[in-house]
Amino acid sequence: MLTAGIDLAAEDTNTAVAWIRWTGTTAVLEELVIGADDDELLRAASTADKVGIDCPLGWPAPFVEFIVAHHRGEMVTPTDLIGRDWRRSLAWRHTDLVTREVTGRNPLSVAADRIAHTAMRCAGLLARLAAAGQPVDRSGCGTVIEVYPAASLRHWELPNQRYKGRRNNGALNDLMDQLVAATPWLQLGEFESACRHSDHAVDAVVAALTARAAAIGHATRPGPAELASAVTEGWIALPTAPLTDLVTASATD
Repeated sequence: MLTAGIDLAAEDTNTAVAWIRWTGTTAVLEELVIGADDDELLRAASTADKVGIDCPLGWPAPFVEFIVAHHRGEMVTPTDLIGRDWRRSLAWRHTDLVTREVTGRNPLSVAADRIAHTAMRCAGLLARLAAAGQPVDRSGCGTVIEVYPAASLRHWELPNQRYKGRRNNGALNDLMDQLVAATPWLQLGEFESACRHSDHAVDAVVAALTARAAAIGHATRPGPAELASAVTEGWIALPTAPLTDLVTASATD
């Protein structure tokens, strides 16, 4: 099995993609690209069995309806919610609320944070994949899944805060020390140094690990009542098993 992880940013410079090859008892980081352009990302999505993208795959349905109504001059004054509560009802997807309940952390709002710039790029990539004949399912039932590296790290009891940016290189190296210790079966090879100097590289690797969890049934999936919203808004796949299960669980590689 080949999984890929994409730490997506609005621009190529801060975008990274990692490919991990799984053999059942070991995993090898075969390739790592920092500063990945759209062609590299499409290559990952086209060649891997499962691809984890660190970016919202859709927008909240109430937000989309609000924007369309406002654009057309048909906006109806809300009566059930006012002020902050009303704005929050527009800002968060269902999967964001589920993730907050599970992890205690709020994902960035694709409707009200700068991550929307990244989501626009992601939407373009998904459209290109679909145009090339590859089915795209935002609920995670297809090749592409939405991931949240910080939440994955939290579940795996690894450092998951304040490791981003040059000022936090010490924390990044501490994260790498603990990740390496927790995954003796993961061969980083020549790419370990890059991971110790780039949080984008680390998030791409974690995204690829999470993609493996999803591929073997060890990540959350939307239930019947959640599927309709997940198909349009996206669904964050959260690991549900320890790191060791990524290589010990029964799976076809």
